[in-house]
This record gives sequence, structure tokens and C-alpha cells, in this order.
Amino acid sequence: MQRSQTEPSTKAAPKPLRPISVVIIAQNEEECIANAIRSCQPFADEIVVVDSGSQDATVQIAQDLGCQVYHNPWSGYSNQRNFGADKAQHDWIFFIDADEVIDQPLATALLKWKQAPMIAANAFSAIRIGDFWDTWLDTRPEYHTRLYNKTIFRIKNVLVHEGPDIKDAPVVKLPGVIWHYGFRDISDLVIRFNRYTDLDAQQAHRNGTRFSLLRLLLKPFAKFVQQYLWYGMFRHGMAGFALSGLWSFYIFLKEIKLYEIDWKEGRSQRKE
Repeated sequence: MQRSQTEPSTKAAPKPLRPISVVIIAQNEEECIANAIRSCQPFADEIVVVDSGSQDATVQIAQDLGCQVYHNPWSGYSNQRNFGADKAQHDWIFFIDADEVIDQPLATALLKWKQAPMIAANAFSAIRIGDFWDTWLDTRPEYHTRLYNKTIFRIKNVLVHEGPDIKDAPVVKLPGVIWHYGFRDISDLVIRFNRYTDLDAQQAHRNGTRFSLLRLLLKPFAKFVQQYLWYGMFRHGMAGFALSGLWSFYIFLKEIKLYEIDWKEGRSQRKE
């Protein structure tokens, strides 16, 4: 019997050659996590949310959207991401933050990649663009490695600025953008800068870096010039000027906290 042209086909969609598990770490992210999850659903074969103790509706929202939710007490950014990767069913991991959104071109590129017969690399990056005062800072796009094969790479064991420990392995750039809705207000940004510079200074100290007065005097100014002129933040008016100044402040805090670590160590040794 000939099939009618209007009869729906029962042919199953082809299984992806490389299924993707999306991993999101979260705590009290009810305002934004739904957008992050929905932006990943077109290409994700599984979405894993690692919650470190939310007191709001984060967990319920993630479960309602079909995510696998695991609770893990906060153990640091790297450990949380590796915990999520270990819980994931699939070898290929794409990780985002709860305040990020994947755009359509990137989602489409990931869908095509899943079905492609050849693998060009074991790690892939995409542009991330952040916002500030309703301004997208597209003059300073950053490539972040977000898709990787967990059987080959792990997230680096660092306190902050974590990512796959790819070393010299090739990284292929994907089209599309990760939009980072990270700005709430100046007060929130300063609080986060304070937390991140704590971790940055501690990581630098662990790596053997010690305080340098010359670096303290030069790096904050150099950071402002880099952001405002080299990266073209001046094109964004007051938003660009303010954020360039805040990044200069970030560097100052990191360097002076590194001095404080050295000072505390010296004081402790003198007491002994």
C-alpha cells in the first residue's frame, strides 16, 4: 500500500553521533536560570544542574524544565563543574553559567556539529559578550572554551577563571555568541569583584607569585588603558569608561590582597 503524502512519517530522527550534556552550576539563580536552560534545549541531549544550596526557586525551575538536578555543597568553581561533568551521561560537555544565554547561531552550530562525521578537535570555544548598563560590550568579545570531551580533559583545579585544562591542544572556534547577563548593579559588581580578587590573589600566591610594588603601580593603569583604548571601550560612552575604571580597580585589589597574604605570612613567621 502506497503511503499517503499527508500521512506522517514514522521514520525516527537520526541519533546524534556525539550527544552533548550541558552542565550549569547554580545557587539562588531563579531570576535567570530558566533563560539559560531554554537556550540550551535545542542542542542539549541532557542538562545537568549542580545546585550548591539554593534558598529560592532555582531547583524547582530546573526540574520543571526537565533538567537533572544534583545537590553538592559549594566546593569551588572547578570542583562544582567537574562534579557536574562526572554526573553527566555523555562524554561531550558544554558548560555555561546560570546568567548566560546561547544565541541561535551557536545552538545551530552545535546541532550541526553533533551530526558531523569528523571531529576536528576535542575542545571548542565560542565568543562571550557581557552587558553593562544595558550596553552590550561587543568591542571586547572573548573566546571561552566551553565544549570539551570529558574523557580527555578535566576542568583545571584553580580557584577562579576555571576552564578545561587543554594545555596546547587545538581549540576550534564555533560561530555564534554566549550572551552574559552578568550585570545587576554597581554594588553587586563590587561584591563579586571582592570575592573574585580574593580567589585571584590566593591562586597567584599558590602559583609562586609574590607582591611587587612596581606591578601595583603599573598594572591598574595599564589595565584601564587596555580596556578603554585598546579594546575600544570608549565607544560605549559612560558605560565603557566606568567599566574600564572598575577593571583597573579589580587589578589594584588583587595586587594589594597579594601583598596582604605575604604580610600575614611574614607576621605569622615572626610570631613563631
